[in-house]
Amino acid sequence: MAHPPVAHPPSAPPPIAHPIAGAAPRLFGDHFLAALDPDERGLIERLRALCRSSFGPQAAAVARQDVFAWETFRMLAHEGIVATAFPRDCGGTDARQALRIRIIEELGRVCSTSASIITGTDLSSRAIVAGASAELRQAIVPRLCTGEQQAAFALTEPGAGSDVRGLQTLMRRQGGAYIVNGRKKFITRASTADWFVVVGKIEDEPANFVAVLIHRDAPGLGISPEVGKLGWFGVPISSLRFENVQVSAGHRLGAEGEGFSLAQDALLRARIGHAAMALGRAIGAVEIAATYATDREVFGKALGEHQGVQWMLADMVTQIEASRALLALTADKYDRGDADTAIFASMAKLQATDLCMKVVTDALQLTGGRGYLQDFPLERFFRDAKLNQIGEGASEVHKTVIGRDLVRRARQAERNPCLREGSLADY
Repeated sequence: MAHPPVAHPPSAPPPIAHPIAGAAPRLFGDHFLAALDPDERGLIERLRALCRSSFGPQAAAVARQDVFAWETFRMLAHEGIVATAFPRDCGGTDARQALRIRIIEELGRVCSTSASIITGTDLSSRAIVAGASAELRQAIVPRLCTGEQQAAFALTEPGAGSDVRGLQTLMRRQGGAYIVNGRKKFITRASTADWFVVVGKIEDEPANFVAVLIHRDAPGLGISPEVGKLGWFGVPISSLRFENVQVSAGHRLGAEGEGFSLAQDALLRARIGHAAMALGRAIGAVEIAATYATDREVFGKALGEHQGVQWMLADMVTQIEASRALLALTADKYDRGDADTAIFASMAKLQATDLCMKVVTDALQLTGGRGYLQDFPLERFFRDAKLNQIGEGASEVHKTVIGRDLVRRARQAERNPCLREGSLADY
């Protein structure tokens, strides 16, 4: 399926923009930018300018139809934002997660489509970056980095999502190739992707997970029409069917048996991205609600002068700042390679996405009938918020993961000094 070409970014990165002189202060502070170096802060300022001039004003139009947002994608690629997901030796900037969460938060504040394009690029490309052979990596990753090509992450199936071990897609060895059979569901970018990262099991070896890279034109690969959904317009989804699709062993990502770990690494980064996107949207919702509270008069005074409204806003801003701190800690853990990063990613994703749904709902309630109008941004924010609670592991899944880990560690953890010796059942 042909799709429009993507404009190449300039050979040299555009100059770093300085903060706009006289710009009004942000409602939410920039304290987390102190952890970034000058070049990273410069990128955030340049991105903010794009949000003011393009992504914010165009967000409503982009979200009117659930077709791929080519213009948004082109701009993100041209400005080097897409490149932050890729290593330097392939033309990227190899951005730290400490910077990535700031990028995604800024985009999520105004436009879920642009934010999801950035998180989706990471999800769909991570296994290629981490697992492709040197030759395959150099042939494909630079084009993904510039936006000339796209990849999609084909993991979820009709009967398996967060439970990766439940995958039913099978791969049979045949000479120097694999024969792939199975189905995938809810695949973002399936209609526009040039390449698919496909994770499945070796036939008759259910514990042996393999990831392969399959081109969209491979015989036997079927791509369904785009499937309508509630929100997140601009990044449509489709289903895939593999019927005796042959893929060269040279297109395997990692070694046999590493498919599961490659998938988990991609999901880990995606969960951090979902948390950042949700917090950006929550920040945007509070900004809109607070502005409304200063403009609207009720019973002779501004809505925001009523104590009940102030308390609503106080709860929102306090919980958002706490969640931002948890996410910043999680990003630092990822960048350091801490062993407990996955659990913190689950906590950050759970906290941020559930909070976003509550904040957007309360902000819409605060703005009354206007918030329910399609012309008002909160209607779009409300529809988009739900998927963050579902994608890359539903909130209930992450609660189970976190609780199971806590119970496991409690058996070996230091006892609270207030306790006497012996079993607590004997108290």
